[in-house]
Amino acid sequence: MAGTRGLVIAVDGPASSGKSTTARLVAQRLGYMHVDTGAMYRAVALKMLRDGIELTDNDRVMKLLRSTEVSQIEKDSQARILLDGEDVTDEIRSPEVSLWVGPVSEDYRVREHLVEWQRRLGRQGGVVLDGRDIGTVVFPDADLKIFMKADVRTRAKRRRKEMMGRGIVQTLEEVESAIETRDTRDSSREHSPLRKADDAIELDTTHLTIGDQVQRVLELAKKILATPLTE
Repeated sequence: MAGTRGLVIAVDGPASSGKSTTARLVAQRLGYMHVDTGAMYRAVALKMLRDGIELTDNDRVMKLLRSTEVSQIEKDSQARILLDGEDVTDEIRSPEVSLWVGPVSEDYRVREHLVEWQRRLGRQGGVVLDGRDIGTVVFPDADLKIFMKADVRTRAKRRRKEMMGRGIVQTLEEVESAIETRDTRDSSREHSPLRKADDAIELDTTHLTIGDQVQRVLELAKKILATPLTE
């Protein structure tokens, strides 16, 4: 699939498995674009919260989707998420958005719109996308598919540390419970459930450093890039 252009690399996995950080760093090392699809869903959820829009209000949901622009820029070597031009990178990680993003991301109308946005960003190649359905729905023909996982206590510790860095304080038990709830929603939803693609390479990050994770993915990507094309 890659041809002379860059690869399409899909990195899927549950919350705090390390996929977003790994995907971002892999993209930097390869000189690729990084697309955090989870952040895109969070941005839509944030806008719905701000506007007081319920998922049952079809007309307002569709109007919001048609009039919303979610984009991404690089600033100080970090991906920043813009919602209609406003930097909402920190706000989309609030506990309120975390609670709301599950139902929003399950909605087929939201998923259809965002999948199209994601495909437009990645169709030229040279991109690393992370999310929950990249290798199964968004880019089922991706050149490289990684499915990252880790035990729930490890993921809760990672998420809690990240939240504390933003001044959000919750107990480890609260964070772990929220992650378990999100896991259940993601894996059991009707549209684009979280699952490992049949041809994805599984990477358990429970005992791996970010550096280890990045190196493993880079090794796999470079192996593909070094393989001669066949007619």
